[in-house]
Amino acid sequence: MSENIQDKTVFTLLGVAQSIQRTLNDRYQTSFWVKAEMNKLNYYVHSGHCYPELLEKREGKIVAQLRSTLWKDDYIRINENFLRVLKEPLKNGSNILFNAKVVFDPVYGLSLHILDIDPSWSLGELEREKQESIEKLRKEGIFSQNKSLKLPLLPQRIAVISVETSKGYADFMKVIDLNPWGYRFFHMLFPSVLQGDKVVEAIIHQLGRIEKVRNHFDLVAIIRGGGGDVGLSGYNRYELAKNIACFPLPVLTGIGHVTNETVTEMVAFKNCITPTELADFLIQQFHNFSVPVKDSQRIIIAGVNDQIDRTKKEMDQSVAGFLKHTKTLIFNTKRELFSGAGRVKSHAGFYLRNARENVVRLSGLLGKNSKTWLGIFSSEIFNLQSKVTRQVALLIQRQGKEIETLARQVSLLDPRNVLSRGFSITLHNGKAVRRHVEVQPGDPLQTLIFDGTIYSTVTGVEPEQKKKL
Repeated sequence: MSENIQDKTVFTLLGVAQSIQRTLNDRYQTSFWVKAEMNKLNYYVHSGHCYPELLEKREGKIVAQLRSTLWKDDYIRINENFLRVLKEPLKNGSNILFNAKVVFDPVYGLSLHILDIDPSWSLGELEREKQESIEKLRKEGIFSQNKSLKLPLLPQRIAVISVETSKGYADFMKVIDLNPWGYRFFHMLFPSVLQGDKVVEAIIHQLGRIEKVRNHFDLVAIIRGGGGDVGLSGYNRYELAKNIACFPLPVLTGIGHVTNETVTEMVAFKNCITPTELADFLIQQFHNFSVPVKDSQRIIIAGVNDQIDRTKKEMDQSVAGFLKHTKTLIFNTKRELFSGAGRVKSHAGFYLRNARENVVRLSGLLGKNSKTWLGIFSSEIFNLQSKVTRQVALLIQRQGKEIETLARQVSLLDPRNVLSRGFSITLHNGKAVRRHVEVQPGDPLQTLIFDGTIYSTVTGVEPEQKKKL
């Protein structure tokens, strides 16, 4: 519709729009296939319709941009195909190959009406992006960087990136915290979305937080439970894979799928199919350490107990032999002493009898003065006999005291009595330690005391310091 104004042909805006509409309808009567990046899906829940924003970029710059429409029924059908083929829904940032018609509306302008989207082409694009990420990481020499780190002997401190309400996180915590062996772990949750458009940004953000306090952790566990293979394309993105490959702590993944290992899982220190398998792997590290330790403990205890038993038997035998020998020695000494005393008495009596007989014979020779001399000699003999008897008694008494003193000394030297006075005997390999050079740091010792045995280990040896004059 037009009119003349001041000799000018003037069209209405509606007329122009309708002309464009007719022209485009005549030119684009059939649908055609187009490839583009779906920057935003623009899904409206209340209507079920989508209004995707389509872009084409070259060297990072937008060279074309169009609006499009995707009606509810077509969206449901196409989204189901994507879930079946790609294991992912339609989402922002996807590269798509779509069948569309050009539509022009006088009010809403030009747009593309999307009739279908080929999920197989998008699958190929995802695989291409995956291979590009792998090639780039290998070219930069960082593909295996995280795998080259060392996991601590006992990995106890875990930084967990997961969704607090996810079943996978709950399964992981159940296995870790309720393990029947009583292994204790410290863990801290760094919450993050683990699928969808924001997964890359969210995980990188939490890795940055963990890196600031990395001295408090032994490893990072990325746990995603449920969902199968859905929503995994973000894990093939170069940016996320690079952050994990270069992370200063071992990164372990358990993101809950069984096919098509993602680039993130490839570059991680350890990839487990499920969160439960990841928890079992960490517990196994404790098994690998504790089982040999317990076996060694049993062997050491059995060896020490056997050595103690042998040492006790040897000591008991030595003590018994010492006491028996000592008693025999005392008995023989007493017997010899009493035997000697008897011989002294016997000889003294013999000499006295001979002396008396000699006195009697002498008195006969002396005549009338014999009685006087006999009395003198008898008195002297009596005095001599008394003196000999007293000397013998004193000798016996003195020898008896010496025997008693010897017996007390022997008793004091009894190992049991020595130990009861606070002394101890230190044994190494069943032998008493007398000099510091007989032991080295780390040697096991047994210290015998009055009422038991003390076990210890040498931590250091220091010789006696001689005082300087």
